[in-house]
Amino acid sequence: MESKRNVHVLVVEDEFLLSDMICGALRDDGFAVAAARNADEALDHIDTGKQVDVIFTDVNLDDGMDGATLARVVRARRPELPIVYSSGLSTEASLRPMVSRSMFVPKPYAPSEVSALLRRMTESA
Repeated sequence: MESKRNVHVLVVEDEFLLSDMICGALRDDGFAVAAARNADEALDHIDTGKQVDVIFTDVNLDDGMDGATLARVVRARRPELPIVYSSGLSTEASLRPMVSRSMFVPKPYAPSEVSALLRRMTESA
């Protein structure tokens, strides 16, 4: 198996058990993972200059800004940063227009599929 570079993922998910599950699965697959419970925490993480190679965000976040708005704010600050949206309520069509360099993963998802998608999105980064 080929060696994987250490990709830094910021997971933005307000459901603790889901966040814990996907963060653990991504770490097991060799990613460096940081978690944020809401958009404000995610923006704080980005604004402090911590390394982030890709964002994996829930669309339907509690506590203010949703994931689609977060993606637009992040895109203004970091135009090159890939973003993966996920939702069990929204659809890819309902998010149009999505920001550039973004993808959508419907819930429920298989962590292995998310891992493969994140890896593909960051290969050229």
